[in-house]
Amino acid sequence: MDFLKRLVTWWNSQTLGTQLFTWRKGQKVGEDDQGNIFYQTADAKRRWVIYNGETEASRVSPDWHGWLHHTWDKPPTEAPLVRKAWEKPHQENLTGTPGAYVPAGSLRRPTPVARRDYEAWQPE
Repeated sequence: MDFLKRLVTWWNSQTLGTQLFTWRKGQKVGEDDQGNIFYQTADAKRRWVIYNGETEASRVSPDWHGWLHHTWDKPPTEAPLVRKAWEKPHQENLTGTPGAYVPAGSLRRPTPVARRDYEAWQPE
């Protein structure tokens, strides 16, 4: 069943075409902390990632994102980015998941916030 999924869908790791192209022309460059594997062609003109699990672009860290988009030539395995003390670790996009940000007063918040600055209108 996994073979059929990969044959016709791109969101289940990689398609058969991508796997064949990677096997024929891909040179493994590195792997990130989430298990995503990064490749490039011999002439370094094409770069791509094979996701470990769900295909979600926000799972690629900023260092690898810059390398994928030719912002810098050396991958983070050769020239890691300098981290500032105030930088937070990379976090994937949580929109649409239970872990998404929910502001105070939102209807999606499990426990409503007690409002002290508002009095509901009551008819007399």
